[in-house]
Amino acid sequence: MSRTLENKQTLVAEVKELLSRSQLAMVIDYQGLSVAEITDLRRRMRPTGTICKMTKNTLMRIAVDGNYTWQPMTEFLKGSSVFLLVQDDLKAAVKAYQDFQRATRKTELRGGVMEGRALTEDDVKALTELPSKEELMARLAGGINAIPTKLAVGLNAVPTQVAVGIKEVPSSLVRALHAMSEKDASQTEESQAA
Repeated sequence: MSRTLENKQTLVAEVKELLSRSQLAMVIDYQGLSVAEITDLRRRMRPTGTICKMTKNTLMRIAVDGNYTWQPMTEFLKGSSVFLLVQDDLKAAVKAYQDFQRATRKTELRGGVMEGRALTEDDVKALTELPSKEELMARLAGGINAIPTKLAVGLNAVPTQVAVGIKEVPSSLVRALHAMSEKDASQTEESQAA
């Protein structure tokens, strides 16, 4: 009996370790899947950085007990469960599962957990609409690269505007002196005429 308890404790520790490296956990009802289909599911999920873990709901409940991030998973722990623990690419993992689901038509996504929040099936599907990590990094890099460009354009514009202003000062001074001399000349003509 103690050997079984040791095995269970080892399994719970392994699940806790996997959860600590995961971003998303999806809970799947796998009833009716053959061993070959479960192997196919694992094969499809592996390239996305997802671990397909089969464990009893009781052991998963023990593994998430007291862990705020994964505690909401307990609402999905019923029946035959497979846990898809996504460590890398959320979007690709959800799409890979959806492809598998369409091919077999035997599984049901009960829900998922991400950042301490329980996700419905629709919430999990919405993750496929998010930009990938590569897309976000490209957008961030583009934004960072745009800052020096805009700063350089702005800095180049300042000397140009100062030069235009400096060039304008003598012209304005000449116009003002010309206007004053015309005014003096017209006042002199008026005083001579009077």
